[in-house]
Parts: sequence; C-alpha cells; structure tokens
Amino acid sequence: MTAAAIPAGGEGTHRAAWWRYGLAWGVVVAAILLLLYKDTAHLAWTWWDNSTFGHCLLIPPIIAWLVWQRKEGLAKMAPQPWLPGAALILLGGIVWLVGEFAGVALLRHAALVFMLQATVPAVFGLAVTRALTFPIFFALFMIPVGEQLVPHLQTITAKFCVWLLELFEVPAYIDGVFISIPNGDFEVAEACSGVRFLIAMVAFGALVANVCFKSWPRRIAFMAASVIVPIVANGFRAWGTIYIAHLTTSEFARGVDHVIYGWFFFAFVMGLTLAIGWRFFDRPVDDPFIDPAALQSPGAQPSPTPVLAKAVAVAIAAAAVTPAYAALTAARSAEAPTEALALPTPAGWTKQDFAGREWEPNYVGATAKAMATYVDAEGQPVDLYIAVYDHQDEDSELVGYQQGILPPIPEEEEYGWSWAGNRPAPHGAAGAQINFGRNVRDVWQFYWVNDRLVGSPYAAKIEALKARMFGGNPQSATVVISAERTDTLVSSEPALRRFLAGVGPADQLLARSIVTGRD
Repeated sequence: MTAAAIPAGGEGTHRAAWWRYGLAWGVVVAAILLLLYKDTAHLAWTWWDNSTFGHCLLIPPIIAWLVWQRKEGLAKMAPQPWLPGAALILLGGIVWLVGEFAGVALLRHAALVFMLQATVPAVFGLAVTRALTFPIFFALFMIPVGEQLVPHLQTITAKFCVWLLELFEVPAYIDGVFISIPNGDFEVAEACSGVRFLIAMVAFGALVANVCFKSWPRRIAFMAASVIVPIVANGFRAWGTIYIAHLTTSEFARGVDHVIYGWFFFAFVMGLTLAIGWRFFDRPVDDPFIDPAALQSPGAQPSPTPVLAKAVAVAIAAAAVTPAYAALTAARSAEAPTEALALPTPAGWTKQDFAGREWEPNYVGATAKAMATYVDAEGQPVDLYIAVYDHQDEDSELVGYQQGILPPIPEEEEYGWSWAGNRPAPHGAAGAQINFGRNVRDVWQFYWVNDRLVGSPYAAKIEALKARMFGGNPQSATVVISAERTDTLVSSEPALRRFLAGVGPADQLLARSIVTGRD
C-alpha cells in the first residue's frame, strides 16, 4: 500500500484504533488467563522452576520484540474482528477439557497457549493475523514440551560416547545408559541427555531462521542444523568427560564437567550453530517483515466499537464454556472408598518388611499404598508395591510429573535410582531396568484404570479420560513387582514370573488387597 492509497489522516486513524483494539485484546487475554488461572500459574512456575524450560521465560519478550519490528506496517493496517475466531478459542477450550479430564498437563498448557493465539484473529482479524504469522507461531515455544525425548536422547548420547571411546581405544562396557571404563563408572543421566539445549536451540533456530533468512531451503537447513548440532555437541561433551576420566580420575573429570556444563555449554553450541549459518544469511538488515499492501485491500478501515465489543464478548464467552463444564463435573470418589491395603501372601513365599536399597516408587497423593518384600524357598526376594487412588485430580494423579517407579533424589544427594532401559514384561505390564550405582533392579508395572489393566502410562491416561468423560470407575491403581539383582548381569525375571504366578493376575491381586469402607 502506498502513501497515496491511504485516506487523509488514515494512518493516524489506524494508530488510534490500534490503542483501542490493543486494550480490547488485553481484556480477552486477561479473561482467559483468569479463567484458567491454575494452569496459567502452573505454566509460569514450570518455566521458573524447571531448568529444561527456563528459556521459555524469554519467549514473551521475544514475541513483543517481533511485533515491535512490524509496528510500522501494522499501523497502516485496519484491525477488523473475525467472529469465527471465537470458535478457535472454543476448540482450544475443548482440548483443555480433554487435558483436564485426562490429567495431562501438556494438553492443558498447549490448549492455553492455543487459546491465546486464537485471540489475535478473533479481535484483530485475518489480515492482521497474517501479518503476525511468525510471532503467533513462535508462541508455541511457550509450551513446556520435549522432556518425553529424554530416554531417547540418553540412549543416543550413551551409544555415541561408547563409539567414540572405542575409536580412541578406551575399553568400555555399556548397559543401557550406564557406561563403565577401567577406572570409573558413568551414567548418562536425564540432566546429561542434552534435552534442555535441544529444546532451547530449536526455539533459537526458528527465531534466527525467520529474522536472518528469506529463502525457505536455507531456513530448513538452518533448522536441521539447530537439531543436529546440539545432539552431536552433547555427545562430544559426555565423551570428553569420560575420556578425561580415562586420562586422569573420575573425580577430576566430573569437576571439569560441572564447570563447562550449563549456560556456558549452551552459549558454545549456540555460537557454533550461528557460525555455521552466518555466511548464508540472506535477509537484508532493512528488509521489512510485512507488506501491508499485500495483506489488506487499500482503504480498509477499522471496524466500529460495537463490532469490537461484540467480538470481545463472544471470545470471552467461548473461553468460559469448558472451564464451566469442568466445574460442573467435579471429580467423583469411588463408591466403595479405600480404607487400607492388605497385601496377600502367595503359597511358597514368606512376607517380610520391605528391605530394599533406598527404593520406593513415588506416588504422591495416593489414597492408600503398601509395600512388602516376599522371599521364596530359594531365598530370592521380590518386592511388591501397590498404590490406589479413589479419584484423580490435579494433586493426586496416577500418571504425572515425577510420579512413578523412580523415587525423587534427595536435595543433599547427587545421584539416585535412574532409568537404564526398557525390558520385556508380561502382557499388560511395562518392564524396566533401574540402577543405583552397581545396584540393578528389574521392575514390572501394571496400571489399573477404568476397570482395565494396561501396561502403558499413555493407555492409563486415555482410560482415565474415558472414565471422567463417560462416567466410568474413578478408582485407579498401580501394581509394581520388582527384584534387585544378585548378579548385575543376570536378570531377575524368573523370580518375578514365579511370584506373579503365585500371587495371581494383577487385577485379582488388587481386588484381594483393597480394604474398602463407607463414610
């Protein structure tokens, strides 16, 4: 759009309208944040408290900067509310409702961000939305997602380390994510997986690809580098730590790793990625980010105040539907509430007080839980753990953050039980190996949700969602059967099979163990 195409005083009128529309947009955003205040607070706390998502604190100011870059072009455009945008807000609310009923924080966080994104077309209209396509897209990086990659990245890093060690003729033995060399044992722990750098680098790569490139092939290549470089660099970092230990001592190597690990390492990876892409930057410094003439017809005028007020009212109403429905269908408790658990003793086994090495599954908020050690005639111990939830809500979830077979590591301790890899398990169970130094434990875990026995936390979430939405059984539980290996190289699976055969199927075991009562 040229200056001649704008009516006299048109740009000034648009600037005045932008203040009015900006205030209206702020009202809608504030309403959504207040309606979903628990998830708003949880999202912000996740950014602040979880180091993996600390970079998310920078995303809102970066979005503001991206919008500011486009201010001159936006001033020449006329905001015009798009009422169907309220349907997008409602769609986000439905996704939030699914996350609320299933107890999946990721879905709730994603839905909250999507609802905020949908406020732009609802209040400002489609033309402005097209002008702000990348800032709106960049808001997706506010969603704390990516920790699901940790086990895969641990495995990749461990195998990469061993490959490099063998290349440098260092004897190495790998067991899952645990690596042993002649003068030390090492674990590629969750914190060493490189996930925090990968997630942050993907966000950084997207920003650079938009700001510094115009060619889509170059943008795609830079994004690929933003994924590959941090993974490879983290592999070299982990290998370097072990190789230094090979040349010196494990203690010295860990000290060096603590010095270079953290934001120094991230700055190095970021600088390396920028150095790779620098010579290929093809966007001129003074190149405009939007072309108003290509986005909106000449002479367009902002919609009048009554239209804007209607858009605000409809958007807020759409955002309020699903939280209101969730409040009307509050969590139900089991008809026969759990009072206690009475663990049975199968024939041929003797029940004892639990005597494991500082290990107990972590299920906060359970209605009842119990644990015991069983010893067979051969002296083989097997541990049984059961936790029952009469209903699930935000503070008591069967499947949730830090809930599971790994106990939390005390603040004063540096190491604890860690996941080493998945292992075979009976139908309906999940199998895993966990390690604490040279102590190795085999674990079988069953989930009982909505009167079904499943062996996957994802399946458990789906069943919890079905129970909440369609009035199924709100009671859920987990059964964990475990044994610590007497020989780290010999699986304790035979003992687990003998115990399960004696105690019966997991759902029948639960039925015999739960002691119910009524108020």
